[in-house]
Amino acid sequence: MRLDKFLKVSRLIKRRTVANKVSEQGRIYVNGVIAKPAKQLKEGDIITIVRADAEIKVKIIKIPVNNISVQEASSLYEILN
Repeated sequence: MRLDKFLKVSRLIKRRTVANKVSEQGRIYVNGVIAKPAKQLKEGDIITIVRADAEIKVKIIKIPVNNISVQEASSLYEILN
């Protein structure tokens, strides 16, 4: 699954267009490397999102096949910090 779509589906970022913009600015890292929106993710990857006020680091536990409910969104990742 693409990085921008995963961020939207997992509710880490509210909209896919915002996820695209943030990753194009170089503020999202996958396994320590700056990632573009089309980066293909796999289970076990570590995503770091750098925001103005905080840095969020999560580990991907599961890649969804389809869109999922809000209640299931937090089961896709584990917060590391």
